[in-house]
Amino acid sequence: MPIFEINLPKSLSKALGIPPKSPKRAQQRVLKKLLRRARYTAFGQHNNFDQLLLNKNPAKAFQQKVPAYNYNKIYSEWWHQSLDGKLDICWPGKIKFFALSSGTSEAASKYIPITNDLLHGNKIIMIKQLISLFNYQDVPLTSIGKGWLTLGGSTDLQKGPGYYAGDLSGITAKKAPFWFQPFYKPGKKIAKERDWNKKLIEIVEKAPQWDIGFIVGVPAWIQMCIEMVVEKYKLNHIHEMWPNLAFFVHGGVSFEPYKHGFEKLLGKPLTYVETYLASEGFIAWQDKQNAKGMRLSYNQHIFFEFVPFDDNNFDAEGEMIESPQALMIHEVEEGKDYALLISTSAGAWRYLIGDTVRFVDKENAEIIITGRTKHFLSIVGEHLSVDNMNKAIQLVSEEMNLSIPEFGVTGENVDSLFGHHWYVACDQIVDELILAKAIDEKLISLNDDYAVERKSALKRVRVSVLKESKFMEFMQTKGKVGGQHKFPRVLKGDTLKDWNIFIQNK
Repeated sequence: MPIFEINLPKSLSKALGIPPKSPKRAQQRVLKKLLRRARYTAFGQHNNFDQLLLNKNPAKAFQQKVPAYNYNKIYSEWWHQSLDGKLDICWPGKIKFFALSSGTSEAASKYIPITNDLLHGNKIIMIKQLISLFNYQDVPLTSIGKGWLTLGGSTDLQKGPGYYAGDLSGITAKKAPFWFQPFYKPGKKIAKERDWNKKLIEIVEKAPQWDIGFIVGVPAWIQMCIEMVVEKYKLNHIHEMWPNLAFFVHGGVSFEPYKHGFEKLLGKPLTYVETYLASEGFIAWQDKQNAKGMRLSYNQHIFFEFVPFDDNNFDAEGEMIESPQALMIHEVEEGKDYALLISTSAGAWRYLIGDTVRFVDKENAEIIITGRTKHFLSIVGEHLSVDNMNKAIQLVSEEMNLSIPEFGVTGENVDSLFGHHWYVACDQIVDELILAKAIDEKLISLNDDYAVERKSALKRVRVSVLKESKFMEFMQTKGKVGGQHKFPRVLKGDTLKDWNIFIQNK
């Protein structure tokens, strides 16, 4: 029985923001709440939020009046004023915290505004997810009361003129409620450490002192941490040290490519719980065991719009057109990819978050993340998505008994035609030609467009196998080390140039 079908007092249901039966009505209420809250801000006055609230259909009026924004546009027109300390720009009051988010393809840091209203909404979603665990079958719920090892950004935030900036995970941990502190590992002192390598070493040193039931973080860094613990203490698996470890809460990237290698470090199965917590807000969460996808947080603090990810709305580089087609939650279709526009309780308005999602269960508003608007490969019309890449790596890893924690792909010229070059992290001995053939075969079966182009313009698929440490070293050179940074799945532009220089030097 899903968590939101149990009988709870109406007051408790309301306090937890438990979804009503109609996502459409819930989203309309969320938008009205956001518009009312921000109507006296500079952004609200400029876009006549008062008039939008009087409209018979505020959502459609909102879409017609307010333009869609990417980061560069909303920062240059609005957010930079909040960073300069001005009040009431896109959200009431002064913005005291900014999440630093560079993504995987841009060099300069993005400053994403973080408000108490946003953090409050995020905490409500976290509570919902925690409550939902009690509906899981055959899992040791006693582990919930054990230690929670969270690998996130430093809580020692950067001090700016009138604000603090850092990873959202660091901001969230710094503002965590007092009652959570006894459960929180690695503790305040280690959490403040900015040097990621030092942080991992200190965690490994402390590991025998903890009784961990939960691990939370990006799969690559969690796997590296567990590998270090297993190696240092000569363990067969991590459960020899943490017998109560039962849950892995992950997000940010698909877990499937990591799963095969990760499970070699375990003595017994874990329950995997997926989340979609971005710098801009807690977007979705897995609310039941073995769910098809994650439930959108459509009843709390985010208004969603869905832009069909196609040639009508995006150019060849993944840039959104000025006035895209934007659908509301009741207008989407299952099985199609959409780019997300979000409006939040931190002053993001019709903001392109950069991720693409697909509805796998429209009735329950369940989605999966399929990639990034700029992280797809289509040099000859093969339309290769990150979702395709992740699935191919997962299948090949299982068939060949390989651990492939990281990979990246780029397009290249092959005489007068084209090819794909895969860079794969694997510390095992593997024949690159055999691996390339296996990946190619999986992609042919997964993607019809790819299969067609492999018979024509896409002439070659090759693989270069590198040690996992090389991928981590590259991320260090880019200053992108830590729990919220991921190696780019598609290598393009300046990132590809930097990667090629790095590989040549190594």
